Amino acid sequence: MMEKHKAEAVTAAIGGVVAVAAVPVALTAIGFTGTGIAGASIAAKMMSAAAIANGGGVAAGSMVATLQSVGVLGLSTTTNAILGGVGAAIGYLF
Repeated sequence: MMEKHKAEAVTAAIGGVVAVAAVPVALTAIGFTGTGIAGASIAAKMMSAAAIANGGGVAAGSMVATLQSVGVLGLSTTTNAILGGVGAAIGYLF
């Protein structure tokens, strides 16, 4: 029985680490980078659509603005804790 608990703890820990590590990688992959939105990326298309919808600008607090902020600044400690908790819960279930 103890081995099962160890395995659950390990998979929970792995799930938490993967969740926290994967989000910045995914954001960079779709074009929200530390130096701005990458040209010809999904992020650039999102920014273009948001600008068209808002008469030429991207609204502060919009999804595009928030994702770009995360791309530049990274995730807050609170967000990392939430992601880690969710990832750990999913890892535990597997």
